Amino acid sequence: MDKAQKFETQAIRQQIGTTHAQEHSTPLYLTSSFTYEDAEEMRAAFAGEIDKNIYSRFSNPNTEEFVNKICAMEQAEAGYAFASGMAAVFSTFASLLSAGDHILSCRSIFGSTHTVFNKILPKWNISTTYVDLKDTASWEKVVTANTKMIYVETPTNPGVDLVDLNWLGDFAKKNNLILVVDNCFATPYLQQPIKHGADLVIHSATKFIDGQGRVLGGVTVGRKELIDEIYAFSRSTGPAMSPFNAWVLSKSLETLAVRMDRHCDNALKVAQFLESNDQIEWVKYPFLPSHPQHKIAIEQMSAGGGVVSFGIKGGLARGKRFLNQIKMCSLTANLGDSRTIVTHPSSTTHAKLSEEERQKVGITPELIRISVGLEHVDDIIADIRQALDLSI
Repeated sequence: MDKAQKFETQAIRQQIGTTHAQEHSTPLYLTSSFTYEDAEEMRAAFAGEIDKNIYSRFSNPNTEEFVNKICAMEQAEAGYAFASGMAAVFSTFASLLSAGDHILSCRSIFGSTHTVFNKILPKWNISTTYVDLKDTASWEKVVTANTKMIYVETPTNPGVDLVDLNWLGDFAKKNNLILVVDNCFATPYLQQPIKHGADLVIHSATKFIDGQGRVLGGVTVGRKELIDEIYAFSRSTGPAMSPFNAWVLSKSLETLAVRMDRHCDNALKVAQFLESNDQIEWVKYPFLPSHPQHKIAIEQMSAGGGVVSFGIKGGLARGKRFLNQIKMCSLTANLGDSRTIVTHPSSTTHAKLSEEERQKVGITPELIRISVGLEHVDDIIADIRQALDLSI
């Protein structure tokens, strides 16, 4: 693939080689294993002396194409595709961390990642310290001799807060730490953390990368020496993406740019509507000038993404009434769909956190998260408006 080609062209034209049938669209490789011409070729493949597929838990042409596209988009050296976003998150930790290691993380992260940090990794004596994104001076104080990794989301879920990736990349390099960035909300179309010093980038491909709520998937890309360790761990433990899901997701990437343009345009208009509504306490969207990290957003993102968070006047009770009045938009815990999704994080995606933990990360009872879809923006706003009016 010509590296000089633009993002959209790479997403469409980067494909694995054709078969004897000379198909235009990549076929599905629904096979568990692969055959060899003779015993020597088989031996060499298993020894890693030649580049041949062995077993679809290790590699498959469909997952290869999907990973290659993400690597090109993120400007990464290598990658590995997983069955889900959380499989990517956990396997990245499990393959690179050892007993006694320490992680620094922003507080505002996906609820299941909180669970991994607070309940699963401590079983292996791996500890986590949560650090305030806004107080960069505090990060230096919590680095220890055992600190090995920094993990952040930007924008964060569900608060849509931002991390200054240039500052964080310099901080990680100075302290010899592995910087892992969850880029799910932005996608590689809007932001490439590796440009700013990240060592690894993780995506829940279930979200905007698929874009239509069809399949699960995850991917980690970045420095080859780190991906080699992740591959070795995953080859034996089995969290691999299925060939069918990889085929779907690779096709999805062909429309990522046009979809994200529409998501971002719609989300900004929804955010502006909410900000002008006197029934709303506050609104957070990266490309609103009122966002606390707006300057960072316009420096490291090309647009604001498809997620808007806001606080509705009247607290939890009003928020529930608002959700119950939604008619067109969907009530579900997913995001990044072509259909607009409305969620109440403190009772759904982050319900397993204690009230104290939710307060620390800014998940207040009145917080509503909207993943703005691809419907006509007038219809999205009309549904939100009528739900607000009927929930008073």
